[in-house]
Amino acid sequence: MRRRHHFHIDHAGHSVSATVETGRRVEVEILVDGKETGHGTTHHDRPVTVQVELPTDPPTAVSVRATPGPGVPRCLLEAPDAVPQVMSPRRY
Repeated sequence: MRRRHHFHIDHAGHSVSATVETGRRVEVEILVDGKETGHGTTHHDRPVTVQVELPTDPPTAVSVRATPGPGVPRCLLEAPDAVPQVMSPRRY
């Protein structure tokens, strides 16, 4: 059975959201300021890292690491020169 989980964080003045759709094939979609900027897939409970850029001047490369399981999915925002930050779950 497929299920969607949503995560969000504000970083460097930008909104970063992740949707993790679990199931046999896991799909991860990343939005930056409401625009889709990254997409990744994996299988079962294997983690996936999606690279995206924040629209700063110059653009800042960050990554979102999604861990679909076991249990409840989790997402981390990894930015250069910063400690990885846990993205908060959101209900939709």
